[in-house]
Amino acid sequence: MKAVALLSSGIDSPVAIYLMLRKGFEITPVHFRQSGTKESKVFELCEVLGKYGKLNEAVIVDAYEEQAPVFSKLAEIGKGKWTCLFCKYMMLRKACRVGHEIGARAIVTGDSLGQVASQTLDNLMIISRASDLPILRPLIGLDKEEIVRIAKEIGTFDISIEPEESCPFVPRYPIVRGSLGEFERIRERLVREGVL
Repeated sequence: MKAVALLSSGIDSPVAIYLMLRKGFEITPVHFRQSGTKESKVFELCEVLGKYGKLNEAVIVDAYEEQAPVFSKLAEIGKGKWTCLFCKYMMLRKACRVGHEIGARAIVTGDSLGQVASQTLDNLMIISRASDLPILRPLIGLDKEEIVRIAKEIGTFDISIEPEESCPFVPRYPIVRGSLGEFERIRERLVREGVL
C-alpha cells in the first residue's frame, strides 16, 4: 500500500515514516526545502530509512515558491500569527496532490499531540481539511522521550539533531487554538486574492 509522508529534518517525521514502513507501506517522502542544510539532512535520513522498507525518492518542494507568498499576504493583512497553520495546511494539500498522482492511499505525518502550535487538537482538526486522503499520525499518543528513543534505535536521531537554520517563517506568537470559522474566512480571502 502506498502513502505519502511529510518529512522534515527533525526528529519526529523520520520516526513516523519508520513505523509505517514497518507496517509494509511504500512511502514517498515530501520535503519542503527551506535551506540546503535541511535538504542535505533529509537525504541522509532517507538513506537510513530506506533500510527499513520501500522508500521512494523524496519529492522536494521549494517552500519559498510554494508557501512564502501566502505568508507574506498573511502578514500584510494582519494575520501573521496564522502562519504555522497555513504552513501545515499547505504541506498537507501538496502531499495530497502528490498522493493522487502516484496512487497513494494515505498521508503520513509526524504529528504528536500538543508538541507545537500546529499540533493542538483544535489546529489538527483545521489542517486536516487540506486532504481528502486519510491522514495517519503514528506518533499521536507518544511523548517526546518515546520518539527520541525510537529515533536513536533506528539511527536517525544523530542526523536530526545536527545544527541547522531555524524556520524563517515562524511568527512570534503563533495561533495555538485556532477557530475553524476564522481560518476559513482567512483562507477564502487568500483564494480571492490569488495567493492560495
